[in-house]
Amino acid sequence: MNQTRKLLITGTSGFTGQHACKHFVKSGFDVTAIVNTKVYENKDVQIECCNLTNKDQVINLIKKIKPHFLLHLAGQNHVGQSWLDPIGSLEANTLSTAYLMDAIRRENPACKIVVAGSALQFDPQNISTLTHPYSLSKTLQVLIAQSWAVLYNMHIVIAKPSNLMGPGFSNGVCSIFAKKIADMENKKAEKVLEVNNPNVERDFLDVRDAVSAYETLLLSGKPGEIYDITSGKNRSLKEVINGLQSLTTVNFEIRYLSNERLETKEEIIPAELVNLGWKPSFSFETSLLDTLNFYRAI
Repeated sequence: MNQTRKLLITGTSGFTGQHACKHFVKSGFDVTAIVNTKVYENKDVQIECCNLTNKDQVINLIKKIKPHFLLHLAGQNHVGQSWLDPIGSLEANTLSTAYLMDAIRRENPACKIVVAGSALQFDPQNISTLTHPYSLSKTLQVLIAQSWAVLYNMHIVIAKPSNLMGPGFSNGVCSIFAKKIADMENKKAEKVLEVNNPNVERDFLDVRDAVSAYETLLLSGKPGEIYDITSGKNRSLKEVINGLQSLTTVNFEIRYLSNERLETKEEIIPAELVNLGWKPSFSFETSLLDTLNFYRAI
């Protein structure tokens, strides 16, 4: 492996992390996967166990690896869990980021870093836009990363991905729907799909396209900048369901718990990222099919 492209990836046991490991190994990086438990196997990468909320463990990790690149994906990423344990969410998303940034400042300040933020960040100048503790934790995470970039002249780039979909275990709505339909096909579930509101609109992007965007940002992103990673097109949950319906022969009932018409959300075009040479490779339809086939194969 090329030792001049030593990459540290956190959160590698998660949905995006597993795709990231596969992608960056294929791209020729020497990947070290960081996990918080030893229950993880991947013969293509070096595996290190580290509690990222433990300052000393993080410092020792960075001293040992001295990465040239860092992709920080780890954290608590569930809105519901943030309500139950707001302090735990803050620790997972902010302390880990602060410890990583500062350990790299001390041991290898030339390292190029991408920190994965969230489309659910709020505007700190308008507190009324804060809707849950998860949003608070991700917003603070990004502010910490940007602050280290400014204060210590570090090469830290912020990625702001939209709702990611694709094959693999995920808490995303596309995965939830796909799993339910696969269970219906296998006669493991009632042929009923409950949807809170079909008119909710979100930007859906394949996780594999997001990972390729992370590579673009590691190599070409501007320090301190926030880059939207989106498909550029909003789709309603009804469109997601219709797409999945077209991929199965199972006839199932759809129960809408609400049918309130919602205000159309502004579409976010990832212009800055596209200008760096990135473009998505997976269509919405392909992503849905790959997601459904993943759950069919389990």
